[in-house]
Amino acid sequence: MRVSFWQVFRINSDNSIEPMRRIRIGGVEFGPGVRFTRGVSFGGIDLSLYIGKDFEVEEIGEVWVVRSIYNQ
Repeated sequence: MRVSFWQVFRINSDNSIEPMRRIRIGGVEFGPGVRFTRGVSFGGIDLSLYIGKDFEVEEIGEVWVVRSIYNQ
């Protein structure tokens, strides 16, 4: 299913990015409470480059598995 960045992540007051639910990207699984800053890669992806983009995710149990990122 196609979801927006804002359905998956939030930007905190310190400008860190934090998932709002459990997600998996490139075999790396993380969830709420995990904060990272611009330039940090998860599963080989710097998510700060995709703020505002849409993600293709597959829901497996309680985890959203990110399959691809839309550039439009």
